[in-house]
Amino acid sequence: MTSGNPLPLIFKFSVPIFLGFVFQQFYNMVDTVIVGRAVSPQALAAVGSTGTIMFMMMGLANGMSTGFTVLISQKYGANDNDGARKAFVNGIMLSAICIAIMTFISIAVMHPLLHIMNTPADIYDDAYAYITTICGGCVALIYYNYFASSLRAIGNSKTPLYFLIFAALLNIVLDLVFILVFKLGTFGAALATDVSQGISAVLSLIYIYKKVPVLRPCRSDWKLDRVYTQKQLNIGVPMGLQFGITASGTMVMQSAINIYGSTAVTGFTAAGKVQNLMTAGMPSIGQAMAAYVGQNYGAADLERVHSGTKAAMKISTVYSIVAAILAVVTLPFIIGLFFEAGTDIASYMPYARIYCYECVPFYLPLAMIFIYRNAIQGCGYGMTSLMLGGMELVARLIAAFISIPLKSYPLAVGADAIAWFTTGIFALFLYLIVIKKERVKMSSWKSQTTE
Repeated sequence: MTSGNPLPLIFKFSVPIFLGFVFQQFYNMVDTVIVGRAVSPQALAAVGSTGTIMFMMMGLANGMSTGFTVLISQKYGANDNDGARKAFVNGIMLSAICIAIMTFISIAVMHPLLHIMNTPADIYDDAYAYITTICGGCVALIYYNYFASSLRAIGNSKTPLYFLIFAALLNIVLDLVFILVFKLGTFGAALATDVSQGISAVLSLIYIYKKVPVLRPCRSDWKLDRVYTQKQLNIGVPMGLQFGITASGTMVMQSAINIYGSTAVTGFTAAGKVQNLMTAGMPSIGQAMAAYVGQNYGAADLERVHSGTKAAMKISTVYSIVAAILAVVTLPFIIGLFFEAGTDIASYMPYARIYCYECVPFYLPLAMIFIYRNAIQGCGYGMTSLMLGGMELVARLIAAFISIPLKSYPLAVGADAIAWFTTGIFALFLYLIVIKKERVKMSSWKSQTTE
């Protein structure tokens, strides 16, 4: 990714990642559709009420995985294949430590957390069964994301797509078996997700061993390297925590929504699934930028880094407009898929429309967060993720806490739009500071090398 026109290069690299996110959202949506149609609308609300916790789990996995693999892309861009391989193995060992910590803590705190989030009593048991099963399977979630992100770090965005498609199809089959045949309800939906991701993680690792020699571990690599560990933690931990901080804000937002009852939660959940599908291109471009910037930063080509961010913004501007239109137009049709034939969805639609209509004008600021955050992280600045996460948290907290005494559902769900706008502008501001700082640093370095 260190040569050629940045715009078509980033676009081409993003497409497989985008398709992967679409499939991921698709099978998450199928989870919800099968639960809503085959179990009950209350079960649908139960899955939806844990959506913010699920977002935290996936965010931590994605954040740490992408952060750990930034070093791989930097080493690969600098033509240091031994360094890329060692960074890959070091990341595997660091991921194991993170898995142990996340699994223990998430299961231990789940009961009080669901109570704090005002989870309605009629959906509490189903919500607990679903989310604790997801937490128990975080080993599959983290390792699948890490292996996929490692492949993207060296410029391979197609192979992770194939494994994700496989996982999506397997998840659908297992959903049908566990829910329709074995009547496992929300527990079955979560178990299907864990198993499908676990199999995909194993297949990804086998592929790397057989087909990707630059990452194929040697026996001597299986020890934690102090320097690599420090670099990967300096980027990966802040990126993971950034998602955790962001998710804590969405959990407060979910708590504010939960007080309106299971009907509101169901409508919000269904609209959220539609929105996640429509915005899948934004994290896709963000992940492409992490690999693009990491490689070009490793090659000491800062101007190409800046050209890439401008190209990504052009792509995202067009995408945001198209996605906003599609979200509004398709919302009533997709919502109907979540319910059994004959169900009157009129009571759910007002809640779904309010959330959707408030968010679509702010799709571009959301895209800005992904682009500039990943560009900054590709340059090795991990702590800026915490700053951006803090901005999202504060914005959501203010909106959610004000909405509760006002009993305003529109303000509660509008917390997303408020957070996207404020954080998107802040991300641009931080990016410009980082670019200015790096230009001075690289100019000084080049002057020293020519003396």
